[in-house]
Amino acid sequence: MLRITEGIGDAGMARFKVEGRLAGRSVAELEAVCAEAMRAGDPPVIDLAGVSFADAGGAAILARLQEQGAVLLGASAFVLELLEGPRPESEAMADDELSLVERLRRGDGDAYETILRRFGGRLLATARRMLGNDDDAEDALQEALLSAFRHIDQFAGQARLSTWLHRIVVNVVLMRMRSRKSRPESSIEDLLPRFMEDGHWADRIGGSDESSDELLERQEMRRLVHGCISRLPETYRVVLTLRDLDELDTDEVAALLGITANAVKIRLHRARQALRTLIERATADDETRAIAG
Repeated sequence: MLRITEGIGDAGMARFKVEGRLAGRSVAELEAVCAEAMRAGDPPVIDLAGVSFADAGGAAILARLQEQGAVLLGASAFVLELLEGPRPESEAMADDELSLVERLRRGDGDAYETILRRFGGRLLATARRMLGNDDDAEDALQEALLSAFRHIDQFAGQARLSTWLHRIVVNVVLMRMRSRKSRPESSIEDLLPRFMEDGHWADRIGGSDESSDELLERQEMRRLVHGCISRLPETYRVVLTLRDLDELDTDEVAALLGITANAVKIRLHRARQALRTLIERATADDETRAIAG
């Protein structure tokens, strides 16, 4: 979901405030509004402070707009990294990753630092969301990267290096979670909608199928949503993290977890419902405290 707010910047230049995920169809949306502004006058100013994610297509359109004279402001470190050079679909990026892998195979210390700087933050975020604990996440990431570095000769280049590393991190996390399965897991039933005899919901839980990444689009909700995700029962938190936040497809999640695609869909649906309940409860508590204060 992408939100584009149009205004007037300095010297009468069109100014667009962009918020949300610059990916998929939203890329064409941004390109269209900027093209219209350019036809009407000077290249626009584009405020990217609210952009939480950009895919390869999003990075490509931003680079193209920049080449055409658009002024990009407020980009996050993640977006700036995407804009540093040709993006993942280009041969140059493929060559860059192959070079990095070769340096790792030679034991180049700077290559290890590059891996940590380029991918470490996002890999740690995945581990943290799945494990719900900073210390465990850091340990899992360290174990995963050590495993990746020891087995770098097994990287065949059939997938992106980031994808290969992500898969290793997820597998390490899943092994750790399976090893602690003796811990009782909380039930999700109390967080699911209850129905009255007439078929209506007993509790107001709207939009239960809204994906977690759409909720994260809203900057003011980000901290609250992450906290609520960490409170989901592990079985459901893992599926929601892999499917909604890490954007793996249903079949890949099923393969990673060793369950059927239908089971993934059921768990994801229940996880989204439970997450909505937790968010509504947390929001109501905040409002109550604000009134009492």
